[in-house]
Amino acid sequence: MSRSKSVRQSMAWLHTWSGLVVGWVLFAIFVTGTASYYRPEISSWMRPELSEAVSDPVAAATSAGAFLRKTMPDAMGWSVRPPNAENPAVEVYWWQSPGGPFHHALLDPSTGERSKVRDSRGGDFLYRFHFELNLPPIWGRWIVSACAMVLLIALVTGIVTHRRIFADFFTFRRDRSAQRGWLDAHNVVGVLALPFHLMIVYTGLVTLSSMLMPWPVLTAYQGNGLRYYAEAGLMIAGRPPAGRPGTALPLGEIVARAIAATGQTPEVVMVSGPGDAAATVTAYFEEPPGLAHLHPQIAYDAATGAEIGRIGEAGAATRTGAVMVGLHEAHFAAAPLRLLFFLCGLMGAATVATGLVLWTVARAPKGADPDGFGLRLVRVLNLGTIAGLPAGLGAYLLANRLLPVDLDGRAEWEVRGFFAAWILAAIASALYPRARAWPLALIVPAFAFLAIPGVDALTVGEVRFLGFDAAMAGLGLLLAVGARLTARPRQNRTRAILHRAAEA
Repeated sequence: MSRSKSVRQSMAWLHTWSGLVVGWVLFAIFVTGTASYYRPEISSWMRPELSEAVSDPVAAATSAGAFLRKTMPDAMGWSVRPPNAENPAVEVYWWQSPGGPFHHALLDPSTGERSKVRDSRGGDFLYRFHFELNLPPIWGRWIVSACAMVLLIALVTGIVTHRRIFADFFTFRRDRSAQRGWLDAHNVVGVLALPFHLMIVYTGLVTLSSMLMPWPVLTAYQGNGLRYYAEAGLMIAGRPPAGRPGTALPLGEIVARAIAATGQTPEVVMVSGPGDAAATVTAYFEEPPGLAHLHPQIAYDAATGAEIGRIGEAGAATRTGAVMVGLHEAHFAAAPLRLLFFLCGLMGAATVATGLVLWTVARAPKGADPDGFGLRLVRVLNLGTIAGLPAGLGAYLLANRLLPVDLDGRAEWEVRGFFAAWILAAIASALYPRARAWPLALIVPAFAFLAIPGVDALTVGEVRFLGFDAAMAGLGLLLAVGARLTARPRQNRTRAILHRAAEA
């Protein structure tokens, strides 16, 4: 055996097993991360009571400050997101310690009281799930980081393994054999978006690098990470609390000064130590056009409104890291490029899914017991993840329309519906007869997505959501096509192959 062949076989083994071990988590990360490219649209659809009219941000900030002062005057911090075209409500957070819990409310910009809009986490749930898995943030991010590292290994070893990877890209032999068909499908979706896959994994790891490798900063700054962020141009250095109560200006006045100084409305306004004499108000603005994900900031004295400082020009290292974050989140992307990112994300999910299925198909001819525990476990996990997750997403969106609008804890009930549907679909998949498992498992989420436009028309029925509903119907049809293709009898494929061989 030549040395190059031995190395390639080792890479193939590593590619196969690294993809399998974390494949189910990676599929969920890809699907929810891909959906996050349309996070504002999802949130808008899930809060249909919000009008498209944007209120006066100064008046909205004043009423939000009054609400927070009444709700938790002794908080450690407040966060106010003034109304904008994507979210016409005022979104506020408040907390008493750095680790939370973080309290949240949507306010009516005209009254400053809690909005009557239905309680929903909207697209933010999917966005945070893709890098926290709905776990405590630190645990979820570590798990996602570990899976991303393994995926990077799988991508590199996949490139080394497939000598004819680009030639195979132009070949799709679905009817030659099940294994050949799944391998060709894996190659096609993997190679077509390979640059995107490498970029999204690497930039995702860079985004979490301060958590993964905190030691250089902790060593150089003797544990004072905030000083590092201030010197790197990522935030304005905070002021220590005065330890005595103070009277702050109305928050709207600070927002008015920020608008006058920059000509644009702040994206977020953060208040550090509200109620303290040294309270600071920091206005964060949308990042300027370009790849770098850097937010201009201005800090004000909450009591006097005097400007304390601004974010300066970021250094080369900071800007490089910000470009990596910008590439990953694609905030810079206009509609056509964002659609391209979305399609590449779908191909990433398809690459993972076809790889998982290929593992089970390839094991069957090699003497593996088709009813053995290992092979059956992988099949069940494949069905429960690849078909169960879309069922959960469909249930999440349907719950938004079907649950009572005034239900207590409504947002959490939507999330519970997501997990309940996912778990039920996974359990049902395990009970399906193996010959019919895939078509039955895929037709359930297909019907769920196809039902979304009808349910939306009956419960809300607004013309502005026609595009979203059409996209959901398209996803439902795509899943129905998948169910139809997996339902084709194996004997028909065999007959076709024999017929072609006879004609040859």
